[in-house]
Amino acid sequence: MNAHVKVSSTQNSALPIGYQLQDYEIKKVLSSGGFSFVYLAEDKDKKIVAIKEYLPTSIALRSNNATVLPNHDDLSLFRHGLKSFFDEGLSLAKIDHKNIVRVVNFFRANETVYMVMQYEQGKSLQDYILGQTDSVSEKFIRQVFSELSNGLREVHTQKLLHLDIKPANIYIRQDGSPVLLDFGSARQTLSENLAKVSPSYTPGFAPPEQYYDKKLLGPWSDIYSIGATMYACLTRTSPPAADLRIKNDLLIPAVKAGKNIYSNNLLELIDQCLSLDYLKRPQSVFSLQKSLLSAAPKPHKKPSFINKVVDILNKPL
Repeated sequence: MNAHVKVSSTQNSALPIGYQLQDYEIKKVLSSGGFSFVYLAEDKDKKIVAIKEYLPTSIALRSNNATVLPNHDDLSLFRHGLKSFFDEGLSLAKIDHKNIVRVVNFFRANETVYMVMQYEQGKSLQDYILGQTDSVSEKFIRQVFSELSNGLREVHTQKLLHLDIKPANIYIRQDGSPVLLDFGSARQTLSENLAKVSPSYTPGFAPPEQYYDKKLLGPWSDIYSIGATMYACLTRTSPPAADLRIKNDLLIPAVKAGKNIYSNNLLELIDQCLSLDYLKRPQSVFSLQKSLLSAAPKPHKKPSFINKVVDILNKPL
């Protein structure tokens, strides 16, 4: 690192409000984490977009002129993560699906990479769950996750895994349709290569193979996370972390936690998705979606007038 460059004293400094980033003006910081910032911005046509900036704060700092400066010893790792982030943007830009966040542009600036995404109106599934006064309905769970499966199938077709599905990364639009946000492949790349980078997974939602054996990662890994997210809809809390479950499984099965509130076939499906053995989970999103749709309970039909009369006549006086 050049001695004359003054680095900001905080590792987590976002771009300032009003900053002009190529054709976009930063309006607000939407979220920040160990690997990136997400901004609300306005393009030259006054259209609102979300912009994700690659900035792994444990191995890079932002200088006072906004440039991102990787630590000298971590330069190759920073570049490796940058390539993964860029490749993720390229792959996502090929996906035009209503249930997957739409990438409309990506570019290099400030010695890092920015991913420009369509901005969605609505709220996260996490906020939706916490805002309910009663249990999330079975109809809502089946609808949201069967629709989300349409998008996730497209992602898996592109040889991508999400690796961080959780209520905070699923957005519910104002029309009720879900959209999957914040793919974790760049985080996954970094955490595989450097112990001091915080883990890429979210405890409770990450499958055991994400902790112990990343060679086993596959579509079934995202399916574990979907199961954990559906479980959170039932209980308003995350399941115990998979590494703790392997040592001592204290998970209350969905068939017990949701008894008399949800159908057995939905609860059994959630427990199947949450299996510690990846071979016991649905092996594809298509299989999961088929179960969500085909096992939906049939609506209870009101008895006809004739049946009511028969019932009355058959009742003992």
